[in-house]
Amino acid sequence: MSEKDRPIPGEVLSYVEMCTAEGVSLQRGMNFRSRSGASVVLMSVRPGAPYADRVEDGGHTLIYEGHDEPRTSGGPDPKTLDQPPATPSGRATANGVFMEAAKRFKRGDANAELVRVYEKIRSGIWVYNGLFQLVDAWTEKSGSRSVFKFKLELTDNAPNKISARRSDVEHTRLIPTSVKLAVWKRDQGRCTECGASDNLHFDHVVPYSKGGSSLVASNIQLLCARHNLEKRDHFI
Repeated sequence: MSEKDRPIPGEVLSYVEMCTAEGVSLQRGMNFRSRSGASVVLMSVRPGAPYADRVEDGGHTLIYEGHDEPRTSGGPDPKTLDQPPATPSGRATANGVFMEAAKRFKRGDANAELVRVYEKIRSGIWVYNGLFQLVDAWTEKSGSRSVFKFKLELTDNAPNKISARRSDVEHTRLIPTSVKLAVWKRDQGRCTECGASDNLHFDHVVPYSKGGSSLVASNIQLLCARHNLEKRDHFI
């Protein structure tokens, strides 16, 4: 898939569409340097989500929790075990690989790892949240065990090796999950202009760059790709 065909922030996708966009089967939540050239993480802050992801700094920062030991038949509950940096054979897990990438950036040995973030907002419905930079990582206690935390910051800059469309690098604030869910329910999963139920996007009524808020449902609406593009062209 060419860069111009990739999702834009706020775009609603099915799981299959998300995998097609990245050129890989996203069977894990953490994917280091997929075929798209960037890393990919899948997040959720819904009640009952398996990991404690959270959004901070008014929607500019994602604190992403690392992943647990695989569940094994007859084995202990992974939620009782420290999250692993490596497998028993010594090979780095996704936690370990992302941790090393964050360390390289903090040492000044490499640019920040670019990460595309997709959020599950309900069963079968994902939203592309945009392009982030991995700027820090650490471990912390969660109850009796140790978990990884990764700090990702929304970016409006991308190295040439990962080209991005204008809509990928617009400085937009992450729309809170509660707002997305409220808008989805209010607009009944359809474009507010034509009623289409496919190729949908969460769109700012007044663009964030022009002072519009991401934090209230009244400034967010669902638009299909055609009407979203028409509106973007109108504001250029």
